[in-house]
Amino acid sequence: MPARTATAIRTALQSVLVALMVLGLKYLAYVLTGSVALYSDALESIINVAAAIGAYLALRVSARPADAGHPYGHSKAEYFSAVAEGVLIALAAISIALTAYPVFFAPRVLDAPLPGLLISAGASVINFVWAGVLLRTGRARRSPALIADGRHVMSDVVTSIGVLGGVVLARLTGWTVLDPLLAVLVALNILWSGYGLVRDSVGGLMDAAVDPGTEKLIRQAISDQADGALEAHDLRTRHAGAVTFVEFHLVVPGEMTVEQAHAICDRLEDALQLAVEGANVTIHVEPQEKAKHQGVLVL
Repeated sequence: MPARTATAIRTALQSVLVALMVLGLKYLAYVLTGSVALYSDALESIINVAAAIGAYLALRVSARPADAGHPYGHSKAEYFSAVAEGVLIALAAISIALTAYPVFFAPRVLDAPLPGLLISAGASVINFVWAGVLLRTGRARRSPALIADGRHVMSDVVTSIGVLGGVVLARLTGWTVLDPLLAVLVALNILWSGYGLVRDSVGGLMDAAVDPGTEKLIRQAISDQADGALEAHDLRTRHAGAVTFVEFHLVVPGEMTVEQAHAICDRLEDALQLAVEGANVTIHVEPQEKAKHQGVLVL
């Protein structure tokens, strides 16, 4: 197993442990205060645990090598994890809203808020630090599952800050209706976060092309390393987890030997894998009469 993949799997497993610890702290904060807003914050942490477990399992599946049934590998498993996380987030938002609804009509005074608020604040600090670790590792390892988990945890931090501020305000002003109102706002924020995760993951499942910056690197690498060829056209790209698939047609002079054309292809593959980490390159060689005079013109 590559070191990059092993690091991502290890980080995902650590994320499960962190999520369980934060869940325990947030639930304790709810018990101490009786705040439905803090309860909603704790409920979101249950989703964090489920999402972390899903990311870990998806990374284990995506690390499997290609086989006869999956010749392109299993890297898309990470996108399924992110979509599932988005669905779980939506369910959490609905549950929070249902919990907060009756409290609108029977607001309650919060009990002993200070210890609970301090515990909740400590849990948020842990989440903030861990979200940074997840996002850095996910980007470095090109892992959609870790990036999705990091974004979700960071969203949880923002939500918790809003809840803490609102609960303090409710305690100071006596406006107990602020507590269920904040819970509903938390639900809406969670729902928006889930929508973003699903949208990005569906793009990967639908074989969306690489971003313009990455495509520019690909075209530059082809232009720099295709000496001896005439042009490269019909460039197609797509992401599948940590793998970037690059396909194009390479036009060479009709009199060029197979060995010479193969040498150019080897050079291009090496250059593209250096320019784009995790690149999987497929090149279709064509004779001069197939030139389209578009794409990457080498000569």
